[in-house]
Amino acid sequence: MSAMGTAQSSRTGTVQRTPRLRRLLLVALLTLATGYVAMCVGVCHCQERLIYFPDARHFLTPAAVRLDYEEVRLAAEDGVPLLAWFIPRDDARGTILVCGGNGGNMTEVVETAKTLHGFGFQIMLFDYRGYGGSGGQPSEAGLYRDAEAAWRYLLIERGIPAQQLVIFGRSLGGGVAIELAHRHPPAALIVESTFTSLAAVGQREYPFLPVYLLTRNRYESIRKVPHLRCPKLFLHGRDDEIIPLALGQALFAAAAKPKEFIETPGRHNNSGLEYNHETTRQVGAWLDRHIPRP
Repeated sequence: MSAMGTAQSSRTGTVQRTPRLRRLLLVALLTLATGYVAMCVGVCHCQERLIYFPDARHFLTPAAVRLDYEEVRLAAEDGVPLLAWFIPRDDARGTILVCGGNGGNMTEVVETAKTLHGFGFQIMLFDYRGYGGSGGQPSEAGLYRDAEAAWRYLLIERGIPAQQLVIFGRSLGGGVAIELAHRHPPAALIVESTFTSLAAVGQREYPFLPVYLLTRNRYESIRKVPHLRCPKLFLHGRDDEIIPLALGQALFAAAAKPKEFIETPGRHNNSGLEYNHETTRQVGAWLDRHIPRP
């Protein structure tokens, strides 16, 4: 009788513990799900802070690298005021519009401007909205408008025909440059250390989040490059830790001909045309083939 009572008590205790464990497990799962949803909402709401890193200060001007320049005030289509620098050249064979990356401001590409100027081109640099001397807040649509304003200035105010305009984009600026080239066919397009889409970069950084569903700032370059008929040059560092080489190669593979790909030494912030003498020579030779000197 005592043994039977003990067995019955044990079964009763097990039955009592089972619903309790189920409730605890359900609470834990609901807590995790709530936290995950909250994280997704936070990323979706604050994604601009994870993408754009503007600096209001100009720590360098073209004068610091012995280039004469003119300060230009522009206005985007939606009225946002923009600051730009135009670097002239009397014997120019063309003009290159430079779209910088997501950090700092146009001072980050002053050294690039010097290299491109040395190839025989006039150069146009500009601050995206929210960067440097420009107003507003950055967004994908906004950056497209800013590049459009710089393009319009070169065509209308400077009287430079599209057949003499080259668009250059670095990193995030590659997405801006490709969109601009998609809207307005240039003489040539050069992109450096850029991606197939920003969502693809984000998915690699946050594999546990549905980045493709959350991203508003998409920069879907891979959908645009098949439609670009101008000569295209793609540069990418083999050890790029932010935008992996594989993404640059995939973008190149999707692009229409004519096109060329140069794999350069270096990581994201020390690869490209001005960090390696051989790469600089290759870019200069490519420009000579597609934008001949007068």
